[in-house]
Amino acid sequence: MTHRHVVDVHVLLVRADELLLSRRRSADEFDGRWHLPAGKLEAGEPATAGAAREAREEVGVEIDPADLSFVHAAHVTGPGREPRLGLFFETSRWAGEPANLEPDKCYELKWFPLHQLPGDIIEYPLSAIRARGRGVRYSERGWR
Repeated sequence: MTHRHVVDVHVLLVRADELLLSRRRSADEFDGRWHLPAGKLEAGEPATAGAAREAREEVGVEIDPADLSFVHAAHVTGPGREPRLGLFFETSRWAGEPANLEPDKCYELKWFPLHQLPGDIIEYPLSAIRARGRGVRYSERGWR
């Protein structure tokens, strides 16, 4: 049996002391919950280029991959889900004003103070956001 791990790239857009989150629109248990701009890394794509691409596709900002700083990696699994490695990058530099470019996947975008995040963030990115705040660069979630 062939096993694979999905690689997700996530972008923390930080403006002063605020973080941009998107309210997810989906047919699963994550509908209506907050998440970071994120997506799957494509074959042959460097992680920073993939993170910049996802930010452009989802929220319409242009990021130079060199302006992305690695802040956390999370190796995650859960019942009924493919294992994944999430790579989290942060930047405070981008061109353009964030806008919801995927209304079929996102209800809204909103800035939140880093010290006052909403209670309904999906656990996977929330654990990475918290780890980033503590300077923890790696975590595992859902493994026995």
